[in-house]
Amino acid sequence: MLRTISDLFEALKPARRGASPAEQEHALQLATAVLLVEVMRADAAHLETEKPVVLAALREKFALAEDELARLYELAGERSIEATDLHGFTSRLNAAFDEPQRVRILELLWRVAYADGRLDAHENHLMRRLADLLHVRRADAIGAKLRAERDAGGA
Repeated sequence: MLRTISDLFEALKPARRGASPAEQEHALQLATAVLLVEVMRADAAHLETEKPVVLAALREKFALAEDELARLYELAGERSIEATDLHGFTSRLNAAFDEPQRVRILELLWRVAYADGRLDAHENHLMRRLADLLHVRRADAIGAKLRAERDAGGA
């Protein structure tokens, strides 16, 4: 079933009592997508290099049709621009995912940061903040970073 942009906007609102599993899944997808876009936007000089990595990460994490993926990416870009903080997004992921899943999300975020073959200081700072907000232990955060760096070709 195709999701409309308004469905995805609704998904980011705080979970209400009795929210359907589909609504909860939409909210998780959007929160994850916004974080990926935030990392992409941290180094604005390489957006076109990083966009395919964001889409690949979303494709890997969620089983979405290409049109759903495109709409999710578009909405995440809008929400990223409007966002005043990252806590609302990370708290939703913290509530839904266990530690290994959050480490995997962090690794996907690191892949975006390394997509252009280098790590910008703003990206590094944002990634450290996201690791803290996702309550990922330091050793696990470093492991996720090293795996993403290795996959990017040792940037």
